[in-house]
Amino acid sequence: MNQKKYILTIAGLDPSSGAGITSDIKTFDAHHLYGLSVCTAVTVQNDMEFKNCIWIEKQVILNQIELLFQRFSIDVVKIGIIQSWEVLLEVIHTLKKMNPTIKIVLDPILKASAGFNFHTKQNLKILEKVLTECYFITPNYDEIKELFPDKTIEETIDFISQKTNIYLKGGHRTDKKGWDEVYYSKIAKLNIVPITTDSIFEKHGSGCVLSSALAANLSKDISLEDACKNTKLYIEQFLSSNKTLLGTHNYQN
Repeated sequence: MNQKKYILTIAGLDPSSGAGITSDIKTFDAHHLYGLSVCTAVTVQNDMEFKNCIWIEKQVILNQIELLFQRFSIDVVKIGIIQSWEVLLEVIHTLKKMNPTIKIVLDPILKASAGFNFHTKQNLKILEKVLTECYFITPNYDEIKELFPDKTIEETIDFISQKTNIYLKGGHRTDKKGWDEVYYSKIAKLNIVPITTDSIFEKHGSGCVLSSALAANLSKDISLEDACKNTKLYIEQFLSSNKTLLGTHNYQN
């Protein structure tokens, strides 16, 4: 058996490998972890254009998860796109059945950058149950506004932080672009400022990379604060790795 620690991604397949499970695996490998993957969807896209999303049947997803846990010890999982909040909740219940103490990092992807909507309707009661079962949620500013559209961002942050930890990505901010905020332990807040504003380039799948980097750091024996700071360092190295939309994973820490 491989001597690396195991970690799981449950997400879609992006043929360009900029986002989704293949991108997550690259991130895990850069953190010296062995990445396992469960595919939830096959997308028709490249790094610039999104055409379609073909969802994997729920039972196939659950079967994949159960068989992996029969073979491997998994303490942390990152979850990306899933067809609905209802399916996501069943996935979470299966994960908790296989490992009651598993830490779940949810990247709540609602829309592809090209405009494709993954969730056409919100079931807020189910969403609340999902949040309660997660260890971290990693929305950007656009996503957190859409999760609970009847609330302000401040109200949404307060509401969600009573249920789970939040890593709020600052890439879509208009006031302090790139300034991330972490809300944890219900009352604590950590501001993570950009390490550098030079040589930062837009990257396809950067949200996937950040959430999988956070999951990777949480799997190590370090504090939550250090895990979040290391995540920021990793994503900035990824964003500055080249000028194209497809970044590389040459982690230096």
